[in-house]
Amino acid sequence: MRGEKTRGPRERGAWLAVTALGGVLALVASGREWAEVTGGDTPGLAEATGSLLVPALAPLAWAALAGVVAVLATKGIGRRLVGALIAVCGAGVAVLSWRATGSGAAREALRADVLTQGTAWPYLAMAGGVVLLAAGVFAAVRGGRWSGMSDKYARQKNAPQKDEKSLWDALDRGEDPTLSS
Repeated sequence: MRGEKTRGPRERGAWLAVTALGGVLALVASGREWAEVTGGDTPGLAEATGSLLVPALAPLAWAALAGVVAVLATKGIGRRLVGALIAVCGAGVAVLSWRATGSGAAREALRADVLTQGTAWPYLAMAGGVVLLAAGVFAAVRGGRWSGMSDKYARQKNAPQKDEKSLWDALDRGEDPTLSS
């Protein structure tokens, strides 16, 4: 039983760090140069960022990072649902980043010699998405066992209940009746 009590906070802390890392990686990668513009109808545009090629990338990363806070603030089924939402955001980041590197509009632009690819940022965005996907699934499966933010202050189920008179008597004696005896 003691191992389960210490494993929960450690597990939740490790999950928090890994999930935040995945979200930040995807967010940072979305703002970096993924390709250079070498011609076409957009003179003066020198670089194509991840957000320009994949407009949904940054919002998905932000939603996943907001989900991290929501996982910490919720319990039970709510936490599992937020974990699933983080997984969906991670899958979106990974798939959209992958598609931007090899298919769709980015691929057509590359064929037309408008963009030249050559950075690792799309692949780092994909990695961030995969981390978010795995972390979201992990929270959906294991997150229900983690304690909530307010569990520290929750009343013990088996704690003896004091009647109102004994609480007032303790105050008269100068004692704090909220401290457990």
